[in-house]
Amino acid sequence: MKAAIFIEPGKIAVQERPRPQLQKPTDAIIRVLRACVCGSDLWWFRGLEEREANKGVGHEAIGVVEEVGSAVKQIKAGDFVIAPFTHGCGHCAACRAGFEGNCFNKEPGTNPGYQAEFLRYSNADWSLVKIPGQAQDYDDAMLNSLLTLSDVMATGYHAAASAEVNPGDTVVVVGDGAVGLCGVIAAKLRGADRIISLSHHEDRARLAQEFGATDVVSARDQAAIDQVKQLTANAGADAVLECVGTEQAVLMATQMARPGAVVGRVGIPQQATMDTNALFYQNVGLRGGIASVTTYDRQILLDAVLTKKINPGRVFTKRFNLEQIQAAYEAMDQRQAIKSLVIISE
Repeated sequence: MKAAIFIEPGKIAVQERPRPQLQKPTDAIIRVLRACVCGSDLWWFRGLEEREANKGVGHEAIGVVEEVGSAVKQIKAGDFVIAPFTHGCGHCAACRAGFEGNCFNKEPGTNPGYQAEFLRYSNADWSLVKIPGQAQDYDDAMLNSLLTLSDVMATGYHAAASAEVNPGDTVVVVGDGAVGLCGVIAAKLRGADRIISLSHHEDRARLAQEFGATDVVSARDQAAIDQVKQLTANAGADAVLECVGTEQAVLMATQMARPGAVVGRVGIPQQATMDTNALFYQNVGLRGGIASVTTYDRQILLDAVLTKKINPGRVFTKRFNLEQIQAAYEAMDQRQAIKSLVIISE
């Protein structure tokens, strides 16, 4: 099969690799239809994070099940599925608590390799999400929205859920990438009345407003904090979604929250330490982490997409085929695309 392979920082290549085989009774083999590039992929693409060379890449996909292991009973060959990056087992303490992203029985090393013609998926029986019907039943826009449910839309929702966004709230979203934009969608879905998007790019700010943002703050650093305070009568927001991961973004988010508010943090951390004393003195909470994709898809997001209540597929602003994978990464790295769609097969 053809697969996207990490060569070195700044270089992705398409190579012929052995088609994956079932290794455990809980596995499934998926023929990938659509995949995409995640903002988190850019950390190692830019050389800011270590990654082993000559390994497959990608962790978001939708596809068709080709075969299943003997222990897989809920999924069968021919099913059209969302392949979450989380691979939750569904029965450990973390999964039962709704934190499938922290599954204790997740097989190490199974995430990479979604940007390929075929994928071996572990814990398939519980973690794969069946989509009604077949791929040919859906138009292009719907397929794109379904693809976001493998990670980015669920991650944006996790930010809103972690921040405890409630109906009527004023919410700040830090970050205007695909996750931040999905955070805007999630805040709107959970009933927020006012959504303030921090965005420095006109196209992303415009899309945030179309998704439900009522205000856009384009300033940075202390000026952005001051503007949020002005917009909230100096009180701060009822909930803040941190969708970047840098130390600066986290610190800004905590200073935009009113006393008693919670910052929902889903940006992959790029700084291991922070001073939490300011949180203590302001009674501000900080929580979040790896999203529970399967949990959110089943409870809320799949239905919201299928009923067209939300349309998160609009975050894909450029499309590529697998042979163009280098260009797909470069488009995101150079901010020519909010999120790159990769068509693997039809």
